[in-house]
Amino acid sequence: MINRILLKIGVLAAITMLATTTLQAQREMKTINDNWEFRKPMDEKWESVNLPHTFNQDAYKQRNYYQGEGLYRRTLVLPDIVKGRRYYLKVDAASKAAAVSVNGNKAGCHAGGYTAFTMDITNYIQKENTIEITVDNSRKDITPISADFTFWGGIYRDVWLISTPEQHFNMTNMGSDGIFINASITNKKNGVLKVRSEVSNDALKATTLEVKNAIYSPEGELLQTINRKLKLKAGETRTVECISDDIQNPSLWTPETPSLYLIKTTLTDLKTGKLLDEKIHKTGFRWFAFDGNKGFSLNGKPYKLRGFNRHQDQAPVGVALDDEAHRRDIALMKELGCNFIRISHYPQDDTVLEMCDELGLLAWEEIPIINIVPDTPGYDDNCEQNLREMIRQHYNHPSVIAWGYMNEILLTTPAVDKPEWPACKERTVALAQRLETVLKEEDPSRVSVMAFNMTNLYNEIGLNLEDVVGWNLYHGWYVGELKDFNAWCKDQHRRYPNQPIIISEWGAGSDKRLHTTNGRAFDFSIEYQQTYIEHYLPFIEETKWISGCAYWNFIDFNVAARQESMPRVNNKGVAYNNRTLKDVAYYFKALWRKDVPILRIASQDWDTRVGETNKPQAIKIYSNMPEVELFVNGQSVGSQKIFNCHTIFNVLLPKGESTILVQGVNNGKTVQDAMKICFQPFPNIAAGDELAINVGSNCFYTSDISSLTWLPDQPYTSGNWGYIDGEEHSTTSEIHNTVDGPLYQTWREGNFAYKIDAPQGDYEIELLMADVTKPATQLANLLGKSSGEKHSGETYFNISICGKQVETNFSPVDYGHYRTAFKRRYIVQNNDNCITINLNTIKGKAFLAGIKVRRL
Repeated sequence: MINRILLKIGVLAAITMLATTTLQAQREMKTINDNWEFRKPMDEKWESVNLPHTFNQDAYKQRNYYQGEGLYRRTLVLPDIVKGRRYYLKVDAASKAAAVSVNGNKAGCHAGGYTAFTMDITNYIQKENTIEITVDNSRKDITPISADFTFWGGIYRDVWLISTPEQHFNMTNMGSDGIFINASITNKKNGVLKVRSEVSNDALKATTLEVKNAIYSPEGELLQTINRKLKLKAGETRTVECISDDIQNPSLWTPETPSLYLIKTTLTDLKTGKLLDEKIHKTGFRWFAFDGNKGFSLNGKPYKLRGFNRHQDQAPVGVALDDEAHRRDIALMKELGCNFIRISHYPQDDTVLEMCDELGLLAWEEIPIINIVPDTPGYDDNCEQNLREMIRQHYNHPSVIAWGYMNEILLTTPAVDKPEWPACKERTVALAQRLETVLKEEDPSRVSVMAFNMTNLYNEIGLNLEDVVGWNLYHGWYVGELKDFNAWCKDQHRRYPNQPIIISEWGAGSDKRLHTTNGRAFDFSIEYQQTYIEHYLPFIEETKWISGCAYWNFIDFNVAARQESMPRVNNKGVAYNNRTLKDVAYYFKALWRKDVPILRIASQDWDTRVGETNKPQAIKIYSNMPEVELFVNGQSVGSQKIFNCHTIFNVLLPKGESTILVQGVNNGKTVQDAMKICFQPFPNIAAGDELAINVGSNCFYTSDISSLTWLPDQPYTSGNWGYIDGEEHSTTSEIHNTVDGPLYQTWREGNFAYKIDAPQGDYEIELLMADVTKPATQLANLLGKSSGEKHSGETYFNISICGKQVETNFSPVDYGHYRTAFKRRYIVQNNDNCITINLNTIKGKAFLAGIKVRRL
């Protein structure tokens, strides 16, 4: 499918080239991304960098990443400065704020880290130039001020030098190109194009110009040419509107057939006939509607929106991605069967919207007003500015169907019984009303949308003023149980039956090192994420009044302040940060794509296993075929029906490596998938194997460093190993001084013991623990998962092994090292065919996070 996509892009590019005349050089554009220098204010030396660039690679390593100013400069030598031409500097994004100077002259400032800005530098430019841009990602009057993602600082998109004649399309309309296209359908059979062009005359005398719009079909055929004449005074900018004749039976734009019409808009001097300026856009004819009872419809037919949220981060470059990385992401989403994307939580690169147009993804784009509206001077004005910029810059993309302006805006507001609540509520609702008015003023052809988190307070205080409500729901992850998701949606529809809704976020985290046969919320196992998704998605698909969904998130992305099993990562993605797909991505693909057969052994994220020799191992299959057959080392273990796009085979695996193959039949053709699984029986201590116990956890944990697999905890039974008494606990706090954080984030506490039946002899016993009696401050986004952690104060206890006390009045907190990995080995003699580890509390509650046993 990707090859077909790339071929289509090539065809459209060829159409663009055919439609472009050799006179395009009247407007000259080039990137000046090379040969910049960068430093922070406290640095003495400049470093050489190319753009795109971010100065926050530290966000991958530490929670408190740098927020402040970054200084950029470069020397720009031009062959000549042409009299009578205008020169502009366009920055596609600089976070959060930017101040630009050219040759020591202040060219202007911009507030907003996710939208473009263009500055007229004609009066300052010369043959040899020094361009300086200071950016600042710490400003509190510019949104976002609080969010579950990193506020990457830097000039992280392209910088352009643009030159035009004195007469040109308006270059200073909030980062747009001054041309706005509306494609509408009349009587479902005819299409009409309206093109509004803002034309500027920067000359010192009046001039008469002609604006011409040439309209080409998706096949490249010239359909119509619309001309308008205008006379501009010196220094005047005026808008010209051109309306096409009816376009008969237009090819409709849909995700399945994203037909694009090309509009070439030119500006000509009527007196000389000279071409002055030219711009090319693509648009599509489509109409849509959201309905509280019927869901979403496209071009008059019911249509389920199926998609992902997408952040723009990829290690090690942060958000400083090249265009081809953006194109790859949209192509991957399309390959999985997406027809929709929530561009979260901020406007993204133009390339993203261009690819949505070309490949067929309907889009919701938003500005990042998140968690709370502060009482900060200038904040509201900057929000309005950012909203207008987003809409004007991306107005011409047919993929865009919704503009958003707030996400979970009540997440960190004061409780309703607090004295600060009334003022906070008032300014939040007032800003929403203001932005709703602005949105409709800018673009009445699209819908407005806001994403609510899990409280009906949004409806109660009047924040349901937008056209569509997005619900960010995490039942069965942060709160409650999986079934509570269904109940919440039904309750909302019962109470507000005419309110269109979309599930704008839902997701569960997963860590490739963690696997389980008994998944549960917040264990971060690959398997529970699969269970979570397999519950949510069918309900969304089968409920007609839910317009669709955007899963959170397409990728595992950086959040410097996050902790959990993978510090600085929100790991709810269906792809890892390097864009390798997780197994669960193929569940989406199996459910969403019916045009191709899908077959995936959904255990490829768990290819090394430890277990009981005579106990079957679960092999999950994702498929859109009705039945599949599984083979282990060439031997069939039977066929099973597919339900909800998956089935699970329980098979015995021999020791060592096995080849697993699954096959199904689609339209008479056999489809197969295969993988290898390495299976090892539970450790045999007598034979010299290491026994590693993941205390307090239901998960197998395999270390990236040692490849050792730590086994899920279990109660003691004779002839085996396990705990006696104690309670399981877990934390979301980051554990320092280790790469094996999940081992220390679960533990058993109280007065308890472990018994490990083993032959007499000498042993090395290693105990792991981390004192989390003072848990770290967590993001508000963790909801109830962090509120359960309490400051329990100092803890001291005794430890004895095989009847010998090895620690007295002990605490792993050495001089205040809370939440820090602690492990200590002891050499002991086992004289009783059973190793017993006893923990006895002196103060607080004794605890233990891991045990490793090795016979000497």
